[in-house]
Amino acid sequence: MTIRYDGRVAIVTGAGQGLGRSHAIELAKRGAKVVVNDLGGSKDGTGSSSDAALAVVAEIEAAGGEAMANGANVADYAQVEAMVAATMEKWGRVDILVNNAGILRDKSFIKGSMEDFELVLNVHLMGTVYCTRACWEIMKEQEYGRVVVTTSSSGLYGNFGQTNYGSAKMGVIGLMNTLVLEGAKYNIRVNALAPTAGTRMTDGLMPEKMFELLTPETVTPAVLYLVSEDGPNRTILCAGAGSYAVSKIVESEGCWLTPEEQTPEGIAAHWSVIAAAEGGRALQAGFEQSGKMLTQAAAGLGISLE
Repeated sequence: MTIRYDGRVAIVTGAGQGLGRSHAIELAKRGAKVVVNDLGGSKDGTGSSSDAALAVVAEIEAAGGEAMANGANVADYAQVEAMVAATMEKWGRVDILVNNAGILRDKSFIKGSMEDFELVLNVHLMGTVYCTRACWEIMKEQEYGRVVVTTSSSGLYGNFGQTNYGSAKMGVIGLMNTLVLEGAKYNIRVNALAPTAGTRMTDGLMPEKMFELLTPETVTPAVLYLVSEDGPNRTILCAGAGSYAVSKIVESEGCWLTPEEQTPEGIAAHWSVIAAAEGGRALQAGFEQSGKMLTQAAAGLGISLE
């Protein structure tokens, strides 16, 4: 089986360097027409330049592919809408959206400014919201869409000095979980990439030997799979240095407590059962949690929910 994207149009944000550049080039190699979006700022989000995006377009075209550069700021909805409109004018459709653009403003929670916190949220979370919203109606009408949000181990598991970044990166997981439900009837699939890569955003944060193994090129195959026609849905795919894994949010089975035990002391006494890993599962929608707890309560009370 060969995965290709002939006839598909892809938008990749933050595609002037690093991961985004790798994603854009490989999508184009496999037949996609690619919008190379990049504001061209520094890793903290300051400044702008079209040079990087134009260089990636030139590289794609030199290899026989089709691409266009776009300098929209993903944190500005009007600019994002204009980018999508330009894509539709040129190619008439949008099939794939890879939300990759990001910045860093790392500081411990107490030392970081609220302005920096908000800026990181705007780029990572609202930037993903804006780009996805601008493409969503198009994908619904086509009855086809593949969307990738970029999360991070910093959000999934925590990382010192990245409260702003981690908050945004868990925010996109919440966005994914609901978009999956809303997009299902329109053949729109939404997945998350959790990359570990040696890019300008991680330069200097690890030993050189580690940095050299964590190439963007080892992460991009994960994106190519997630946006393929037969790719998964609602999956957090982790990738780095040629290794791939799936992260899941799992809820324990838990247990129902009698009215007399529904106290903090009762929870403490039954904690080993409440927190037991055995029987835990990944729920597919918020109502499943309510349903599970109501079923346990009905069984404990000996009543029917009919």
